[in-house]
Amino acid sequence: MPQPRLVLFTRYPVPGKAKTRLIPALGDAGAAAIHRTLAERTVAVMRESGLPMEVRFTGADRKDFAAWLGGGPSYQKQADGDLGDRLRAAINPLPVIFVGADCPDLAVCHLEQAAKALADKDVVIGPAEDGGYWLIGIAKRYDWLFTDMDWGTDAVLPETLKRLADRDIDPVLLETLADCDRPDDLKRWPWLTA
Repeated sequence: MPQPRLVLFTRYPVPGKAKTRLIPALGDAGAAAIHRTLAERTVAVMRESGLPMEVRFTGADRKDFAAWLGGGPSYQKQADGDLGDRLRAAINPLPVIFVGADCPDLAVCHLEQAAKALADKDVVIGPAEDGGYWLIGIAKRYDWLFTDMDWGTDAVLPETLKRLADRDIDPVLLETLADCDRPDDLKRWPWLTA
């Protein structure tokens, strides 16, 4: 099986448009700065993994993203629609590992574990404390994992696991990590606002 491709979905850090749930605590510019830091850190971890990488972007042009995040990844505009539509549009070629830019504790070992898991299993998931996931990897085209999902809620992970169980697919579960989405989350990573 070929090496899995890492795909990061991110937006350009425009004040008022990025990390909007953090704006009440940090203001437009502060929330955008957190997003910038997290996206840059995520890309650095992806680059260090040595796996093929791709950035699916929104909020600016390809050249702006390449100037911001640098060489290494290929850059593709995100598809229209909800997160499920954007994920389905980015599935091929397989295997693929989707990551977000919201997980300050993401490390190279997590990406290596996910890639290794896909050598033997069809699905790998990094559960998030908030009931979603910080990573999902698939070795087969399972569009049904990303269709009619209540994105952004604590139902995402349980519903994903139910869909897999209904089809007798046993995923590999990685370490549970936390996302940085809300003002209360900032206490966990004081270096983000230092």
